[in-house]
Amino acid sequence: MNNPKLSSFACQNENGERFFKEIEDPYRTTFFHDIDRIIYSLSYVRYADKTQVFTFNENDHITKRMVHVQLVSKIARTIGRNLKLNEDLIEAAALGHDLGHVPFGHTGESILNEISLKNNEGYFNHNVQSVRTLMYLENGGKGQNLTYQVLDAIMCHNGELPRQEYFPKRKTKEEFLHEYKLTYQDKDIIKKLRPATLEGCVVRISDIIAYIGKDIEDAQMLGVIQTTDIPTDITNVLGSTNREIINTIVVDIIKNSQNQNYIRLSEPVYDALVKLKDFNYQNIYKKANNEEDIKLYEKMFNTLFAKYLKDIKEKNLDSVIYQVFLNTMSKEYLTNTTEARKVIDFLAGMTDDYIKKCYERDILLIANKNVIN
Repeated sequence: MNNPKLSSFACQNENGERFFKEIEDPYRTTFFHDIDRIIYSLSYVRYADKTQVFTFNENDHITKRMVHVQLVSKIARTIGRNLKLNEDLIEAAALGHDLGHVPFGHTGESILNEISLKNNEGYFNHNVQSVRTLMYLENGGKGQNLTYQVLDAIMCHNGELPRQEYFPKRKTKEEFLHEYKLTYQDKDIIKKLRPATLEGCVVRISDIIAYIGKDIEDAQMLGVIQTTDIPTDITNVLGSTNREIINTIVVDIIKNSQNQNYIRLSEPVYDALVKLKDFNYQNIYKKANNEEDIKLYEKMFNTLFAKYLKDIKEKNLDSVIYQVFLNTMSKEYLTNTTEARKVIDFLAGMTDDYIKKCYERDILLIANKNVIN
């Protein structure tokens, strides 16, 4: 039975479809159940020590991935509530959208993508890995059996590509799976994905809103930029603080998307948002990691990938990849997953501190072996 309080463009709870049938909880809606499965997952806990933009800084007030997804959820639910959309679907997708992010943020993602391609495992994208995490890695390799609407919104959340209008693309479970598989083969399809629901569109734009001003706030706190550095043609439209930027964009979306089957920004706000994103890239993201940092991250990923792949081939059961990962996974996962993919899954799931500890321990072991020899 449809919820009469929701917009006719909203995704009703009754339309939520899982890949495997199960008896639904009578006290929780389909998408509300998905929220619980996400926040009780192991990968959700690891958000707390994953980079948003700035890695290994000593300021405890700088945003981590955990805070970011909560901000996305809050912003998206604010928009969804005012547009009478399904807030449970929105919250589930928002909280799960970055579960596939690797250590060191987008820099780490780029490094792992190169490793994946070199080992014939296809393109690596964090939003696709978020879906893989929930479908094939969580629950000991059995997956969480979430609705495909939530998984689709997660896969299509790409906040790196702002649009003035976001139109949903209706699709079946089979079409969603087809797009998911194509992302490993087609480099460009990731830029073309569109959410199946209007709620997914809301999460996608909310991802941008959540990080665009907060990253500026963090950069100012670390002395990377000053408020006065932001061009006035941007601040005159959006404001100069995170609070003003969020409020301006959210209000603009609500005003321009009421009773419509799309999410839209006005032209002035959209133009200012694009300019602000470009400003952030030039003045914040390019400066977040220096050349020495990037070389260290590359060495960490490549050294550990080679070691763990060797450990699997040699069945080194004392290796950490067996002790904390493979020994916990289902027979189906172990049988149907390539050796290289197992290592990629393990590395992608690591936190910043954990990959650093594993690398330092590995370097120490190698050094000790060289001394003995």
